[in-house]
Amino acid sequence: MSEFETYTAPPPPPTGTPSAEERQWGLFGHLSTLTGLFTGGIGNIVGPLVIWLVKKDTMPFAADQAKEALNFNITLLIVGLIMLLITLFTFFVAAIITIPLGILLSIAWLVLTIIAAMKANEGVAYRYPFTLRLIK
Repeated sequence: MSEFETYTAPPPPPTGTPSAEERQWGLFGHLSTLTGLFTGGIGNIVGPLVIWLVKKDTMPFAADQAKEALNFNITLLIVGLIMLLITLFTFFVAAIITIPLGILLSIAWLVLTIIAAMKANEGVAYRYPFTLRLIK
């Protein structure tokens, strides 16, 4: 297995059936990213980070889902920063591409976050597509 594959392969979900409380905290792990809408984007990272740090030793399912939400939002932060740099380095000429792409990514972020929250509430370990799993 190459080094690249270890970063792209999603980790296996926790085994066993999560309790109702674990499912609820898993739901909170995903929905906590929505606080970024009111905090200028900081909540996208801080919300799931706090839930992961608090629940990582006591609730494996909730910790896994919060960590997945954290990795997804870190990935989107990196993509957003790259798009911003491309826009700045081209003196806003690339804005004709980066602004519509940013809008599409924002819509995809919202839709995938809601889907992940619903799956976590059902007790299903959701894996976001195209996510760098930097936090293991």
